[in-house]
Amino acid sequence: MEDRIISDSVAPDDASLEWSVRPQSFEHYIGQEQVKHNLKIFIEAAKIREESLDHVLLYGPPGLGKTTLASIIASEMQVQMKTTSGPAIERAGDLAAILTTLEPGDVLFIDEIHRLPRAVEEVLYSAMEDFCIDIVIGKGEGARSVRLDLPPFTLVGATTRAGALTAPLRDRFGVLCRLEYYEPKELAKIVVRTADILGMEVEELAAIEIARRSRGTPRIANRLLRRVRDFAQVQGDAHIDLQVTHQALDQLQVDKQGLDHIDHKLLLGMIEKYRGGPVGVETISATIGEEVTTVEEVYEPYLMQIGFIQRTPRGRVVTPLAYQHFNLEVPRT
Repeated sequence: MEDRIISDSVAPDDASLEWSVRPQSFEHYIGQEQVKHNLKIFIEAAKIREESLDHVLLYGPPGLGKTTLASIIASEMQVQMKTTSGPAIERAGDLAAILTTLEPGDVLFIDEIHRLPRAVEEVLYSAMEDFCIDIVIGKGEGARSVRLDLPPFTLVGATTRAGALTAPLRDRFGVLCRLEYYEPKELAKIVVRTADILGMEVEELAAIEIARRSRGTPRIANRLLRRVRDFAQVQGDAHIDLQVTHQALDQLQVDKQGLDHIDHKLLLGMIEKYRGGPVGVETISATIGEEVTTVEEVYEPYLMQIGFIQRTPRGRVVTPLAYQHFNLEVPRT
């Protein structure tokens, strides 16, 4: 359970690469300048006081670098990091087993922390505040509570749904950091850096094109780069230029706005079947054959970010920008 948890969205053959391209220091971490600036100050202050860093909550859309930041925090504090995820901790005993192995100052990274079971979360309260946990041993009349002291540690929680955290848990984090979508110029730098690690040469215009179609997300930028690399290598050239980039991305059905075929299906379904809305998220889910949570957490955030859909009390509505993207006439109200 303490092993690194790789998201289901990362293919097994890409897992080692996923970690190899991760920056190991703030110096090599591109983007999120305000978050980096604040974390540097908090870490330096903790070092001066010779204390553990306060507990940190990293939240924002998936793929923006929350796990990488947790690793960098541990590296900058010169401590070890243990990694698990909310769904992997099913019982309070599972959490206790992890907490009791921590050394002073260690970082415990819990991904998808909003999915912790309530019973586990309640044990975490005292661990975060008082560095101790109460464990019940035995059953019935012979049951007794034993308090276990823990060394000072830093909990780094990551979530894509900060609103799903209970107030008592959220309030116990001393440092809250929201990660924002990346600008294309930042993503282009990430593409160039990853290409260098892969031993590939990428032209500046090709890097910018990949960045523009990456939905503001480094994980997607790196994934698209790997697929463009495949096209380049099959053609017998280790060089990634604009022509092969256009060819690969068009074959992958990723348009110039970064929308894939599911985004197209979602938007066109709302436009053609429901005159652009308002449409309930359950109806959208059924229309495109995806889970409601997938629609809300994977597709909607970016479509809202670029202004293609809006949430209203009556449901989701397609905006004129989306009609323009598909060269369609906006219906009269």
